[in-house]
Amino acid sequence: MFIGTGLSMVFTNLPPSNGLTIKPKSAYSDLIISLPTSSSPKPHPLPPTLAQWQDSTNSGDYFSQVTTTQVGYLVWSQFPIRVYVESPISITEKQAQAWINAVLQGVQEWSNYLPLTIVEQPEIADITIVRKAPPLQISPSSNITRARSAQTTYELYTNNKVLSHRFTILLSPSQTGEYLIAASRHEFGHALGIWGHSPLQTDALYFSQVRNPPPISSRDVNTLKRVYEQPTNLGWPLGDNSKIN
Repeated sequence: MFIGTGLSMVFTNLPPSNGLTIKPKSAYSDLIISLPTSSSPKPHPLPPTLAQWQDSTNSGDYFSQVTTTQVGYLVWSQFPIRVYVESPISITEKQAQAWINAVLQGVQEWSNYLPLTIVEQPEIADITIVRKAPPLQISPSSNITRARSAQTTYELYTNNKVLSHRFTILLSPSQTGEYLIAASRHEFGHALGIWGHSPLQTDALYFSQVRNPPPISSRDVNTLKRVYEQPTNLGWPLGDNSKIN
């Protein structure tokens, strides 16, 4: 996958909880999971907001660029999706509030398409957003490190024997103003299940940062809707003989 300058993500999974063990093979690896045949992926009903979405412009999508995982597509099935935005502590209170407001602006634009709620308890969050510089990225071809402006990662866990996931979004402190809003909008699109990038600059999930960041496009929403029509193991009971390697 091409990682452009500015907004980027890595296919990495964080240490899990509740007894599941995930061992990333590399910085760009998907998890390896063994599921019983009874746990074959299946789709969830479309949330009403997406079911009602119609693109009158027939602008298409970039679903072919979305990567599935060993557990299927990264869709949510319990709504509203709970979002926690960590208040920065290394800046003034006024600066921290301005940062939170910018992040929430990018997040809440997606609420037209999926139900969201902002929570104040990080332990119950489905998606956590933090003002923190992502780890340096090492180029596979040159071994040169470079900074990233954002990173989105996920982990798996079980909740009452149901396979679940949660996301963490890191937004670099170097991002401000419209670029911070754009980074929040872009990375949150990944956390909602668009696990890939658009090749067009007019889409919020374009693979690189642009001078004039676009809003969420019809193509973004068309892609999101197609993702939520796909089969997944997430949100369904996990068989007793399932294991994650």
